[in-house]
Amino acid sequence: MRVAINLLTENPDNPSGAHWFWTRVIPEMASRLEPDEELCLLVSPKSRPGYQGYGPNVSYLTFPWSNERRNLRTLSEHLYAPLRLPLARVDVLNTLIAPVVNPWSTVIHMKTMHAFTAPDSVGRLPGLYRRMSYPRSAKVADAIIINSHSLRSEIERYLDVDPGKLKLIYEAVDHELFQPGDAGQARAQIAEFGVTKPFVLFVSSLWEYKNCAGLLRAWALARAELGERQLVVVGGGTDSYVGELRALAASLGISADVVFTGKVRLDQTASFYRAADLFVYPSFNETFGLPILEAMACGCPVVTSDTSAMPETAGGAAVLCDPTKPASIAAAIIEAVGPDRDKLRDAGIDRASEFTWGATGAATLDVYREVAERRQHGRQGGRGRQGAGDGQGAGDGQGGRG
Repeated sequence: MRVAINLLTENPDNPSGAHWFWTRVIPEMASRLEPDEELCLLVSPKSRPGYQGYGPNVSYLTFPWSNERRNLRTLSEHLYAPLRLPLARVDVLNTLIAPVVNPWSTVIHMKTMHAFTAPDSVGRLPGLYRRMSYPRSAKVADAIIINSHSLRSEIERYLDVDPGKLKLIYEAVDHELFQPGDAGQARAQIAEFGVTKPFVLFVSSLWEYKNCAGLLRAWALARAELGERQLVVVGGGTDSYVGELRALAASLGISADVVFTGKVRLDQTASFYRAADLFVYPSFNETFGLPILEAMACGCPVVTSDTSAMPETAGGAAVLCDPTKPASIAAAIIEAVGPDRDKLRDAGIDRASEFTWGATGAATLDVYREVAERRQHGRQGGRGRQGAGDGQGAGDGQGGRG
């Protein structure tokens, strides 16, 4: 079995959460490969340095461009892949959008449906391309890996897809990085950002659907009950949108309480989680919500939304709120920093411990094996490629959390 994993959609100059995902999952899969199994990583010369050290059964297929040249990268996926992958004897391709010519078995790996549910976060042309390509990709796919029941519902709402193709595999937490630690030491490590008091934390890229604006309005309502705490916003966004958020904070009279840090390093994010009194994630829509688990793993209590995947990810270990109502967010914040904060913290640590990259990697590899086996049986029986599976096996369990 030779599986090609398309990593070209990442911009090596500005890696996203998908880069973080693959650099955790690939080593777990590599450690579980049988001698006759191989992973072939689709990379560009510029992106290849970001994917190294995975062992002898992980090779590289070099394409000219990754997402630093988006249009050229897209063309190469559709025009060059049908020539290059057969020469490399690839059996299974893991990708987001299937090439127009698709002679191998295909696993579509979907993390969001934002092209349909939050188009402003995607961009006009990329969003149009995805809305046009997802239906065809879902049709030709042998399996579709998803990361939550919520994403399953969105796919079934927007795409005509065989439910048996959908393989649920949860994402996970890097427990070596995200773990409880000394709060005082963590506060010292983040003092350079202007955090001078106890604080409530928000971590996310600043897109409108993440609802930082709703959090600011909630903060204005709750601040009288929160003592001398600050609100710390960690994450970058466009200059125009960050300017709108700063203007909103000023109009609400809370500018003195709010710290915007911009982007920070991942290890610094862990320090923010450890130092915070509370993490608030009032997004309007998430298909998984990894920061929820990162905060929990660091021993930071969590408030999050009662919609889409967030209750599923939180698993009863967070205080839920209605993200459309600042008063609901405010009430949840006040509740979470109250007398039951330690119980909430402990419940979060337990919940986060259920999600490991080892389980994610093993389940993903099993989907590849299932698809490759169907392909091999089809060749032997002269029947050609067969339809997707019946939804059993690796994708629908992962430790009984489905």
